[in-house]
Amino acid sequence: MADRTFLSWPFFDDRHRALADELEAWAVANLGNLDHQDTDAVCRKLVADLGQAGFLTHTGSPDGLLDVRSLCLIRETLARHDGLADFAFAMQGLGTGAISLFGTDAQKQHWLPQSRSGAAISAFALTEPQSGSDVANSTMTATADGNDFILNGEKTWISNGGIADVYTLFARTGEAPGAKGLSAFIVTPDAGGFEVVERLETIAPHPLATLRFTDCRVPGSSMIGAPGAGFKVAMSVLDIFRSTVAAAALGFARRALDEALRRVTTRKIQGAPLFDLQLVQGHIADMALDIDAAALLIYRAAWAKDSGAPRVTREAAMAKLFSTDQAQQVIDKAVQLHGGDGVRSGTTVEKLYREIRALRIYEGASDVQKIIIARQTLQSL
Repeated sequence: MADRTFLSWPFFDDRHRALADELEAWAVANLGNLDHQDTDAVCRKLVADLGQAGFLTHTGSPDGLLDVRSLCLIRETLARHDGLADFAFAMQGLGTGAISLFGTDAQKQHWLPQSRSGAAISAFALTEPQSGSDVANSTMTATADGNDFILNGEKTWISNGGIADVYTLFARTGEAPGAKGLSAFIVTPDAGGFEVVERLETIAPHPLATLRFTDCRVPGSSMIGAPGAGFKVAMSVLDIFRSTVAAAALGFARRALDEALRRVTTRKIQGAPLFDLQLVQGHIADMALDIDAAALLIYRAAWAKDSGAPRVTREAAMAKLFSTDQAQQVIDKAVQLHGGDGVRSGTTVEKLYREIRALRIYEGASDVQKIIIARQTLQSL
């Protein structure tokens, strides 16, 4: 079982420790034998099960207050047990985070109960084929037409694309050039002109798609926040959920360390446990160090946000950069310590090796996080 002594750190309250205990027991009982053959079906089931168990209540809040420490603890725990369970939980939060933070009362009353109960699957449609991490360069348009908006353009690498019931989508409304000319909208797949162009396959299967909008009409009441405030909406949501990506990476890394410890204490070489080799001890020490350092960065960022910091851009970027990059190294060491079994298809460390790679890209690639950290550091002078 993974180390849980970090729960005694002063970042956490008793309610966080109780949540961690409750979720751990649920995960042990429900995530051990999931069949991942049909990715769409298992994600739908996971959203429904997490909603029924009450854990999705943490993904949205009518008052706009999201407890980031709880979100991180849940993602860390789920990722340690099952990557798709973490994915299913995370997207419910990311997909409706803008509604929690900036939505009207009517938007919140309609969508948050459905998302928090698992009755509606959520998605966050920001990335475009040509802009990638350069959100300000978005070219998808939302043109005013009476009381409606007409959407035209494409979104790609959209998690839950093709299975979501509600999408938070960002498009250019043209109030100003660049970042100041984007707005956020609620879009449902039954809107005319909405099309799933392609389902995208990745090394760790998740529901992903490219979406096309052709003269797709949505009511003006579907706008989230003010016109032209879409970039602010998107960055505010990412400011919260970027730390949780780091937490998921931490969960993967903890599982990798557990698997490595099991391997080196049971596998023998020349009649003695593999762990007796000093080089192996060095690998284990590096893994443990990286995990604790990542946890400190993650829960510092989460604690700062929960303590009232308006933005934790620098702290969240540091947490995501370090935790995802080092989790990759921890998992690589675990694969190495397993020898040939480490690359056998279907083994735990092989699956972790495939799962971790995407976390260094989505919600801001590692190199983008370095730019953010550098700019935030310069601004603090």
